[in-house]
Parts: sequence; structure tokens; C-alpha cells
Amino acid sequence: MNRRTFLIAASLTGVTALAGLTGCFGAAAGSNGSNAANGSSNSSSYQQVDAETAKELMDTEDDYVILDARTQAEYDEGHIPDAILIPHDTVATAAEDALPDKDQLILVYCRSGNRSKQASQTLVDLGYTNVVEFGGINSWPYEVE
Repeated sequence: MNRRTFLIAASLTGVTALAGLTGCFGAAAGSNGSNAANGSSNSSSYQQVDAETAKELMDTEDDYVILDARTQAEYDEGHIPDAILIPHDTVATAAEDALPDKDQLILVYCRSGNRSKQASQTLVDLGYTNVVEFGGINSWPYEVE
């Protein structure tokens, strides 16, 4: 396979994979119709939303947890009010004690969005069914403490 054919095949593979992911996430990003907002869940993946949608969920939902996936030092420098700290590299061992309800809405963030994605996937792998990842505190325009 020459380089051009390889690049075209790789691009098509990426488009196919992306199309499959949009089926999993639906209209979650920036939408009021996300599974978290309407109470249904997808047990095979987590949803990704923007900060505005996450804030709306915090303002309208009653039973949720905000999970900060950063380090203790980062958390101490400032975090979203009421967030609990479970560093991304300890989620696999700490989540079940800290988050006993696997169907509860869990809103996950970190500094920039990388560790929150890892933590969210770990939660899903552990059987959590209502995980919403909303990126990093770097793009959080609301209150921190």
C-alpha cells in the first residue's frame, strides 16, 4: 500500500470511528437532550458535555456528584464547590467506596480534560452508568473555591 492510499484509508477509518462515537454520545455535547439530563443512561460509555451544560445539570439536578480527577495539590489550589477529589490514577481503587450508587449522575473534570476522560472511562469500566465528563477547570467560567 503506498503512502497516499494508506493516508486515505486511515482517514476513512477515523471518519467511521467518529461516526460510531456520535451514535454513543448522541447530542450530548452542548445539548439539553443529553442522557444525563433526561435520566436515561448509556452503560457502555460516558458522555462529554461543555462547561455550560455541566453547570446547567448542577443547577437543575438534585442527586449528583462532582468528581475532581486532579491531584490533591491542584484541588487545594481551587476546585468547583462541593467537588470530591478522586485523582484519576486512583479511581479504579477508590470509586466504589466513595461512589456507592453506580446509577448516580457523576460529573467529572480535571485541569484540561485529559485526566477526566481517563477517570470517566475507568468509572464506566467499573459499571457506572451515568458518567458525564465536562473537561477541565481551565475552561470553567463559574465559581471555584
